[in-house]
Amino acid sequence: MIDLHTHTNKSDGTDSPRELVNKAIAMGLTVLGISDHDTTAGWEEAAQTLRGGLHLVLGSEISCLTHDGISVHMLGLLFDQEHQQMQIMLEETRDGRLPRMRKMIEKMRAAGIDISMQDVEAARPEGATLGRPHLADALVNKGVISSRDQAFQGMLNNDSEFYVSHAAPTPAEAIAMIRSAGGVAVIAHPFASLRGQILQASDFQELIDAGLNGIEVDHRDHNPDERQMLRKLARDLDLVVTGSSDYHGTGKLNALAEFQTSPAEWEKLESQADKRRVVKK
Repeated sequence: MIDLHTHTNKSDGTDSPRELVNKAIAMGLTVLGISDHDTTAGWEEAAQTLRGGLHLVLGSEISCLTHDGISVHMLGLLFDQEHQQMQIMLEETRDGRLPRMRKMIEKMRAAGIDISMQDVEAARPEGATLGRPHLADALVNKGVISSRDQAFQGMLNNDSEFYVSHAAPTPAEAIAMIRSAGGVAVIAHPFASLRGQILQASDFQELIDAGLNGIEVDHRDHNPDERQMLRKLARDLDLVVTGSSDYHGTGKLNALAEFQTSPAEWEKLESQADKRRVVKK
C-alpha cells in the first residue's frame, strides 16, 4: 500500500510524526509520504521512528495562489531538505499565514461570531504550521460548528465571505523550486470543486512547462467524473497518476490509505527525482 499525502501535528494533523509512522507500519503500508503544509519540521522524528518494511517519502504540501487568486496545493516530494532557497520559500509562505488568520478572525467577529486569535492558538499544537484547520478546531471548541468538515464545507470554504488569501508562490513557481531542489511535484486534488474555485484543464500547460511530474487523481474530494477527467488529462500529458488519503488524523474523515498510488506509478514518479531520497531502514 502506497499513500503519498498525509499530515502530522507539525501542520494541521492530529498525529505526531511518530504516531503516524507507527500507524502506517501497523496497517502494513509499504510507502508513506509525509507532506505537512509549508514545513519539513516532521521529517526527523518520522525518520527516527522508521522500522520494518515501511519506506518513507518526505515532502511538503506547498500553499500556492494563481495570478487569478485561485488556491492551489502542490506536493513537493523527495527534495533536498538542505536546499536553502526551498526552505526560504516555505518560511515566507508560513509567515504569510498569521496576518491572513487575523483578517479571517476580524471578518468573523464583525459578523457576530465569538472567536479570537487566542482561541485559535489554543487549538494549534505547539510548533505546528498555522492554518484554517486550527481555526476550524477553535470554532468547534467554541460550539460554533460541529466539525472541521462542516467548517470547510461552509465557513472556511474558499468561496466563503470569511475566506482570505495569503502571500504564496504561484503553482509554477512552486514547481520550479521543487525541481530545483531535486524533488518531484504533484498537484494535489486539483479538481476538488467543493473547496472552491479550481483549475481548468487549459491551466496545466504552464505547470507542465514548469516541470510538473504528476496529478493526484484518486482523492476523496474528487467525484468519479472528476477522477476520470484527471486520469485522461494525466495520460494525455504523460504525467504520473497518484492516489492518496490526505490523512489528517482525527481532524478530518480521511482514513489512512483510503486511496493509494500503484507501485508502477510510484516507481515512475520516484525515478524523476534527481536522487534516490526514499528513507529506508
